[in-house]
Amino acid sequence: MKKIVLMGNPNVGKSVVFSRLTGADVIASNYPGTTVDFSKGKMRIDGKKVEIIDAPGTYSLEPTNKAEEVAAKMFKDADVVINVVDATNLERNLYLTLELLEKDKPIIIALNLWDEAKHLGIHIDVEELERMLGVPVVPTVAITGEGIKTLVSRIKEAKSPDHIKPTSDEARWIEIGSIIKKIERVEHRHHSIADRIADATIKPFTGIPVAAVIILFSFWIVRLIGENLIAYVFDPFFYGWYKPIMLQLSNLLGSGFLHDIVIGQLINGDIDFMQSMGLLTTGLYVPIGAVLPYIIAFYFILSLLEDSGYLPRLSTLVDNVFHKLGMHGHGIISVFLGLGCNVPGALATRTLETRKQRFISATLLAIAVPCMAQTAMVFGALGKYGIKYIIMVFLTLGILYITMGLVLNKLVKGESPEIFLEIPPYHRPSLIAVTKKTWMRIRWFLKDAIPFLFLGVFIV
Repeated sequence: MKKIVLMGNPNVGKSVVFSRLTGADVIASNYPGTTVDFSKGKMRIDGKKVEIIDAPGTYSLEPTNKAEEVAAKMFKDADVVINVVDATNLERNLYLTLELLEKDKPIIIALNLWDEAKHLGIHIDVEELERMLGVPVVPTVAITGEGIKTLVSRIKEAKSPDHIKPTSDEARWIEIGSIIKKIERVEHRHHSIADRIADATIKPFTGIPVAAVIILFSFWIVRLIGENLIAYVFDPFFYGWYKPIMLQLSNLLGSGFLHDIVIGQLINGDIDFMQSMGLLTTGLYVPIGAVLPYIIAFYFILSLLEDSGYLPRLSTLVDNVFHKLGMHGHGIISVFLGLGCNVPGALATRTLETRKQRFISATLLAIAVPCMAQTAMVFGALGKYGIKYIIMVFLTLGILYITMGLVLNKLVKGESPEIFLEIPPYHRPSLIAVTKKTWMRIRWFLKDAIPFLFLGVFIV
């Protein structure tokens, strides 16, 4: 089966292009021997099934971290490469493009964010760019699907140009300058309200209050969605449809060891999904009926924040604080993932460069970052008394996180290097991409986390 790999810089819309190409047929996995995750799916081109792989974002084929190393290996295994390029920042993106073109691989370029480029007053001569690079160039707006059909129809035209040969970094930048001068024209425009908002979210004076509002609002939305899913979807299913079946099974089994394992204890002659402690009662209800609704809500909101471009700004905003805790701004990503489930949160610490950073991040995650299962229990136990008690719990955990971080930074030897992070422009999230990303994370929870919860109920 032919393998088509999507490659590009971070935050250029690769995942949205991938979603448009593959539809619902998507598998999320880790690259062998690493914790770097990627997505792969299938589609048909001219009646033939091909595999589509969304490689991790990279700035160069000369890797500086594990994710870029994986991307470089995926490139070597590719039959065809779709280079997704940000039309709003063509000069920076073309460095990777030239590196790709220097290799003997068929290449086609998706000039993505075409609508944003026009909005910013950037005019690109696509025909001239295609002539100069020697490969097909297709303008796309992945979020709306514009240009995707043309991209698919032209994949068979992908080729490796003969006139671009391996060269030095300096020569590449000179070539990029020459290309930009010939194909790009920028009209002057005034600073928009959106630009002012983008600037405000990375300045501490305005960014910290905005971050606090966004985080509090996000958790309010998570609670609202989770509670409504429980009230109108999961509880009606468990109490209206599932419970009568379990009661019949209880009568069939009668009292005894097997009944205690499968159904658990009857509370006042009835099944109590929170207290019966049977595998098919509490064992299913707690992870599915009580925790999963909040997991769904949390990962949906997290995907929105990711695809909107806010998380890189949050990383930059908290960088100074996290340096005092022995990490840098990327540490906030493991916190956010850990709030959903501690396992992906712990895996995310691998993106931190030094052993000291990874140790501190993982330790704080285990001590002071509640997973969504624990958060759901907090909501369930304290929600009826008002939100102030829930806020007190998370405020206490926040103070513990900071205090422990300050202590560990002093005690643990090692370095905490500076963060070098590109801040992308804000994007309107694609509902398709957000839904797929949410589903992939939920599927991981169903596959890997629920068995442990099931085992815990069995042991109890």
